[in-house]
Amino acid sequence: MKKVGIVGANGYTGSELVRLLAFHPNITLSFLYSRSNSGTRISDLYPDLTAVCEMVLTDQPEEVDILFLCLPHKESRNWLTQNPVSDETLVIDLGNDFRLDASFVNRNFIYGLPEINKKNLVGSKSIANPGCFATAIQLALLPLAEKGLLSEIFTTGITGSTGAGQSLQPTTHFTWRNDNISAYKTLTHQHVEEILQQLVLFNEQEVSLNFVPWRGDFARGIFTSSTIKTDLIFSDISQLYKDYYRDQSFVKVSESAIDLKQVVNTNRCVIHIEQSGNVAVIHSAIDNLLKGASGQAVQNMNIAMGWEENLGLNLKPVAF
Repeated sequence: MKKVGIVGANGYTGSELVRLLAFHPNITLSFLYSRSNSGTRISDLYPDLTAVCEMVLTDQPEEVDILFLCLPHKESRNWLTQNPVSDETLVIDLGNDFRLDASFVNRNFIYGLPEINKKNLVGSKSIANPGCFATAIQLALLPLAEKGLLSEIFTTGITGSTGAGQSLQPTTHFTWRNDNISAYKTLTHQHVEEILQQLVLFNEQEVSLNFVPWRGDFARGIFTSSTIKTDLIFSDISQLYKDYYRDQSFVKVSESAIDLKQVVNTNRCVIHIEQSGNVAVIHSAIDNLLKGASGQAVQNMNIAMGWEENLGLNLKPVAF
């Protein structure tokens, strides 16, 4: 049994990690760290964890085998500087501190998208978990990038309110969000640079991504649609995707139209392709808190530790 600590356990991604890891057969939760809620039971903050985990949050970290950082963006470096951990500790950062700048002291963080980096993740001690939109969009485009078939991409994506974090903001308040949608960070979303950094590793020509994200009036999930021009016929594109993801545990290429309820509460990504003439649209859907965050972090842990990739992640979607 490996000892695990979660820093930032009071947030959405941290609490989802608690839910997943409470049932993981190979780990034991050692501490749940929170500065703002130290002394509070995690189940008092998240009643869904009642009888699942009754641990008290603490501001005193302990030495563990595996450490998850679920801090706001740009805070992981500071935390590791103030709280040095053993070189033998597996550190998985769910923030964006190490996705573009992978180096930190004597660590070099591996980009944790298993569908492209599985071999490098095995045995790794430092993993940068991808962003939620970055995960959904990359999985929709990787098969084309590998063949050098991408040039200009137009993507729209809608996300649930949990993507904005736990702290209440004007755009997450129920009276604003309910029965409402809006675009935000048009063409400037922070995940664009992360996506392009990975796509250019595969694609032989320059790639441009025009991304318009939307706030949805629902709690969790991401649905993206990426439009490209292509000379391939539909059957060739479809076969390309099926071949690429044939051996991937958590990506499913669907011949039928997809929707968010197929993936909410799972670590799965579902993809559907449509085409008219020389224009193709690749749809992808994930749960932003699972495949887009905590579930993928557990997947990365399993790979790094040499365990079965789907250990603790056999989850059924919420259908109703």
